Amino acid sequence: MSNDFRKTPEAVSDLTHLQYEVTQEDATEPPFRNAYWNNHDAGIYVDVVSGQPLFSSLDKYDSGTGWPSFTKPIEADAVTTRTDRTLFMTRTEARSSGADSHLGHVFDDGPRDAGGLRYCMNSAALRFIPADRLDEEGYGRYSGLFDGTGTADTTHDTEEKS
Repeated sequence: MSNDFRKTPEAVSDLTHLQYEVTQEDATEPPFRNAYWNNHDAGIYVDVVSGQPLFSSLDKYDSGTGWPSFTKPIEADAVTTRTDRTLFMTRTEARSSGADSHLGHVFDDGPRDAGGLRYCMNSAALRFIPADRLDEEGYGRYSGLFDGTGTADTTHDTEEKS
């Protein structure tokens, strides 16, 4: 799998209406009525547009907000932020670094023992890859997070899909 996580016209045209509104038009899906807010399975979450790995289930927690919430990205450079001044308030918007997909927002009310941040994401911006399918989906470098070694192999720029 290539680490070239750019947005393509084909990927954007394959999005559902909600996925398009969230990732391309900065919309927000309803709380508690989305695919991953209550997902407790082991695996990683990737950008629905580009496939870029964004978050690990190991960093997911129940924030009580109705959206999937994480304490940090799977890799420090996977998510970029910018100031969002819509809705008469100032918030920190989270975007995928590869495809510039709108993901959600970052707040400073997360678990203090894990850094204090809450990455509050829209399920519509994400695709979940179960831990037992990481190799076959081309994300084998993250298998170590779930096989007991506790580490991802981030030394490879590309990985062949088997």
